[in-house]
Amino acid sequence: MKKILLLLCLTLSTILHGQDLKALDKYIEQVRKDWNVPGLSVAIVKDGKVVLAKGYGVREAGKPEPADEHTLYAIASNSKAFTSACIAKLVDEGKLKWDDKVTDHLPWFKLHDPWITAHITIRDLLCHRVGFRTFSGDLLWNSTTYSRKEIVQRARYLKPTYDFRAGYGYSNIMFITAGEVIEAVTGKSWEAYVRENFFGPLNMNESVMSTNDLKDRKDVAAPHVNEKGVQKPIAWENWDNMGPAGGIIASVNDLSSWLKMQLNHGTLNDHKFFSEETQQTMWEAHNALPVSGRSKAMYPSIHFRAAALGWFTFDYKGAKVVNHGGGYIGMLSQVVMVPEKNLGFVILTNAMEGALQPIIYKILDSYLGGEQTDWNAKALERKKEYEERLADQEEAEPIETLHSLPLQAYTGTYTGDLYGDATVTLKDGKLHLQMEPTPAFHAPLTHKHYDTFNVYFADFPYLPEGTVTFILNADGLVEEMKIFVPNNDFWFEELEFKKKPAEKSK
Repeated sequence: MKKILLLLCLTLSTILHGQDLKALDKYIEQVRKDWNVPGLSVAIVKDGKVVLAKGYGVREAGKPEPADEHTLYAIASNSKAFTSACIAKLVDEGKLKWDDKVTDHLPWFKLHDPWITAHITIRDLLCHRVGFRTFSGDLLWNSTTYSRKEIVQRARYLKPTYDFRAGYGYSNIMFITAGEVIEAVTGKSWEAYVRENFFGPLNMNESVMSTNDLKDRKDVAAPHVNEKGVQKPIAWENWDNMGPAGGIIASVNDLSSWLKMQLNHGTLNDHKFFSEETQQTMWEAHNALPVSGRSKAMYPSIHFRAAALGWFTFDYKGAKVVNHGGGYIGMLSQVVMVPEKNLGFVILTNAMEGALQPIIYKILDSYLGGEQTDWNAKALERKKEYEERLADQEEAEPIETLHSLPLQAYTGTYTGDLYGDATVTLKDGKLHLQMEPTPAFHAPLTHKHYDTFNVYFADFPYLPEGTVTFILNADGLVEEMKIFVPNNDFWFEELEFKKKPAEKSK
């Protein structure tokens, strides 16, 4: 009789669980449609088993090939957890310590301040507390010809916005630095070390570490940008020079193994990747983040947020959540774990839309219970309000003025220690800008008013139109150029471009 009752209970549990997944599956597809995402893939791991691994929509808008659990997407900054895991493994092996000075392993490493240079640790690199504002210096790697070492060396010219270890600023460059530490300690590239110590043992055979490895793969999603409501596929950008901060391209099928290992205290199939102790160090709150009033209103059960090491952490409905997001040009991703519930999931998308948050919190609610909120409806309402505010804004009337100087006077080479050179030339009666370290950053300049010109980088359709302003000295000669492109990812305004004196002909 007991066996029959047990069997009935197990059967009922399976049915209920299946119904939950069926409802969740339907919800995910509705979110994808509502947010105009061509395709996305989701995997959920519960109690050591993959309970959902599926694709929704298509790999590329306008083409029939469906997205599935094997489709490859850029996971972008979710690569940082792999870099942190590499450091954890080296800590377990006694090859370094979390609080080793960076200069112990990279003697050439320098930042803006000698004292900070001497005291910054590997732990500091991994929890965003060095002093730079979020995304500071990202133009050093975005499509440039600079190597990782050159990028890190140029970071000495970045200006801090808060005191060392006294604030938060998300830093890709510090994770590139961590990758350089791994290479210095192991004698292997970051890519080789990750493949050997994680991809291989986890059987992550679908995943790659460079866009150069995609040419022989068929099941690959295309990145998309939204142009007036239409999702248009764009070419993949190569991020090899910032690999440790965001270079991995993976499937939810492969990342399911990553989640299983993480939720099993660093061990999978009798292979120990790192110790439970070092894992707990990675998941601890190392840099406290504020919980905004807006966040408190939306998620009343959240009481803290913090940067961990390669991860972020917060509480939700009484449970600790370990997570990280990723943003590639034309793709977004999210990895989420609730360790005490033995729950983890990953969402990969091929568009830069707001579909992630509704899916994240729907899955969390499904497994944590309590109040069940329609997060998609709330997010769509916020989107509608935002679009209405934008529609109400009136564009300023253009000012009809002439440029102060003949166009030839603006031409020349402009330079700064942080970024390098940019040239302005005159072609067919128009000024043209070329940012030398980034061949794709080139554009004609159209006059706006006085010494300010409009600029639009056509090779980067996700960036809006910006301005280039030439600064004149007391003699009325151009001495500096300032570039401003309004966006939340790449800070053109932190680049200095002083005009070089023209070389005298011999």
